Amino acid sequence: MNYRPLGKSDLPVSEISFGCMSLKGEEKEDINLLHQALEGGINFFDTADLYDQGRNEEIVGKAFKGKRDQVILATKVGNQWRPDGSGWDWNPSKAYILEAVEKSMKRLQTSYLDLYQLHGGTLEDPIEETIEAFELLKAQGKIRHYGISSIRPNVIREYVQRSNLVCVMMQYSLLDRRPEEQVLDLLNQNQISVLARGSLAQGLLLGKPPKPYLSHSLEEVSRAAEAVKTMAGAGSNPEGVAVRYALQSPAVASAVLGIRTEEQLAQALAAAQSAPLSQDQVNLLQQKVPARMYEQHR
Repeated sequence: MNYRPLGKSDLPVSEISFGCMSLKGEEKEDINLLHQALEGGINFFDTADLYDQGRNEEIVGKAFKGKRDQVILATKVGNQWRPDGSGWDWNPSKAYILEAVEKSMKRLQTSYLDLYQLHGGTLEDPIEETIEAFELLKAQGKIRHYGISSIRPNVIREYVQRSNLVCVMMQYSLLDRRPEEQVLDLLNQNQISVLARGSLAQGLLLGKPPKPYLSHSLEEVSRAAEAVKTMAGAGSNPEGVAVRYALQSPAVASAVLGIRTEEQLAQALAAAQSAPLSQDQVNLLQQKVPARMYEQHR
């Protein structure tokens, strides 16, 4: 497993990281899977207080109790569950963030978070207030670093200009090249890392039955999957090609994969061992699928 620095932080994160949202919620199996991932070299585990109403954080916390110094724990905040459990509301206020972090740390059984992320964001948010909350938590030693999870270029630009965030989690794959228009360069120039999610495009790049994806037609999705399969070659792991496409950008620190089974973990670890793509290979893949632009949030 290779490791890359997370922005300007002192956190070296594994090129493949574990998106915990995909865990089944069956405690014993999930904990075993998390332990196997750690043994395989994955050190970055991403969860959120939203997932399974906090149960996801609890499982991650139990898995790494006694192993805290071996892992980089990341969670997210901003989606507040209603008291009756009927859903959640967006709340990026300073008061809520300061309240929510205590509950997340308790569920994760830790006295600090390596990375705390805003789980969304709009221009209508009290952005300065949100940043104040994160900076206060850093000063208190409750979080080491903070970032946002957002695909909105206009929101990302605001945080780049106004905060000390170290990373942005965003969707990025051969079938979602929207970040290539402006965002990847902006973040790379400011030494802010990308945590790429959705790099497998819901498995469509791995040979799942094709369907329209974002603004791509069924035919374009099929063409992309075929290009990945061809480049992977017979008997190899197409996941490696799909993941390496996301990792080829110098802005990207890690591909966050949703891992649910031992088979998926094995494929993810095999992808981590795959060779980086050459520029010619990147160009060839890009020729197969047209790039799209962000139509909103510009």
